Amino acid sequence: MNLISELDPAVNEDTAGNQSTLYWCSDEPHPLSLNERNALLIKYQSVRQQTERIVEPLSTEDLQIQSMPDASPGKWHLAHTSWFFETFILQPHCPDYDCFHPDFHHLFNSYYNALGTPFARPQRGLLSRPSLDQVFSYRQHVDREIERWLTEEEVDSDLANLLVLGLNHEQQHQELLLTDIKHGLSINPMAPAYSQVHGELREEMPLAEGDGLVELSWLRVPEDTYSLGSDGKVFSFDNEGPAHQRYQPAFRLASRLVTNGEYLAFMNAGGYQQSRLWLSDGWAHVNQNGMKAPLYWREVEGTWYQFTLSGLQPINLDAPVCHVNFYEADAFATWAGFRLPTEFEWEIAAWLHCPKGATTAGNMLDSGHFHPQPEHDDLNASDSSTAQATQLLGNVWQWTSSAYQPYPGFKASADAVGEYNGKFMCNQMVLRGGSCVTPRSHIRISYRNFFYPHQAWQFTGIRLAGDDL
Repeated sequence: MNLISELDPAVNEDTAGNQSTLYWCSDEPHPLSLNERNALLIKYQSVRQQTERIVEPLSTEDLQIQSMPDASPGKWHLAHTSWFFETFILQPHCPDYDCFHPDFHHLFNSYYNALGTPFARPQRGLLSRPSLDQVFSYRQHVDREIERWLTEEEVDSDLANLLVLGLNHEQQHQELLLTDIKHGLSINPMAPAYSQVHGELREEMPLAEGDGLVELSWLRVPEDTYSLGSDGKVFSFDNEGPAHQRYQPAFRLASRLVTNGEYLAFMNAGGYQQSRLWLSDGWAHVNQNGMKAPLYWREVEGTWYQFTLSGLQPINLDAPVCHVNFYEADAFATWAGFRLPTEFEWEIAAWLHCPKGATTAGNMLDSGHFHPQPEHDDLNASDSSTAQATQLLGNVWQWTSSAYQPYPGFKASADAVGEYNGKFMCNQMVLRGGSCVTPRSHIRISYRNFFYPHQAWQFTGIRLAGDDL
């Protein structure tokens, strides 16, 4: 079954303002029209401004801290996203471009070894120089040159697609900015909020009387051979393709995410004390780290609280559980008598059951909550008689049981950009669906995120699956 060709575009892409629509897939590169260049410039400015809006509530000190090796200082994110445009577009393709600072090529290279040895990731927080003001000057310098290039030079479709890659790259770092600063603030005993301005973050959506939590049901998917992955007609990362056929036995997927209340029942039933529920590596991780609850959960006088970007808040039992690692997700699924979906099951079910306009309805960065929200019955409303899932896109990234590996026929490009995804296809697990801090225009059904199984500082959660016997 070719799900991609049969899908109503409104299900997969809310195309207004989405850079997936700014993508050129012709075999031969061709010059962009003035209108196309203008649309690309508007999108570039929008993404860059969004990054700076995210850091507005933060102090210079906030943007300097690095709370663990997996995280990066906000200042580094601001510089690295500019480094990408300078390194891959301005320096090689604009002969008159003047480099802002020669040392930045080394300092803000993340992992592109073909371009030289990157500065050590665990030590990024030690870079007190350049100053934050210099980093913002760097961003302004790069912005001026990109804007000049788009308005004054001939831009072909291949370079335009490279710019679109850079925009998606920056949107990834918008999410990382928020998850990294959340981790940093969580270590402070004062439990400070991301924004000290009361009401800066939108309040949690209340459950109105008679509008309770979505009842869990099962979405059944028939046995078939399905076409999966990106067909290359809109923007996607290279790890999302090529499109390929895969036989899939019948299965079922939970219609909604696992809640805090359901996860608390697992904890109260001794879930963290029962070795039989855990994978061997997971059980070792639990014991080595003394784990008793998800990351950011804190028990105060018998009541559970959770550190959020709004500070320390009581646990909302109806909201999706988040900041669980793969081991915790798998153990919960085992305790509940089910399992995690494979990434292929998740994608097939999303194509078949994701409501139209899912990114518009979903809780994402643009919603302003910056925290998972309870899933209301009205989110599942549809004129269709087909059963649908709530928030397959948004709220939390959903762990799958699939190892992060290349699709059949995948081949990374031979240049430095080819290091973007392919070299990480080892020892990591795939997550799907986006989160409450993923930009709406960034997510799509074919998107493959990936993290190591012990990591939980991203907004990660659980959707159950089972065999359809």
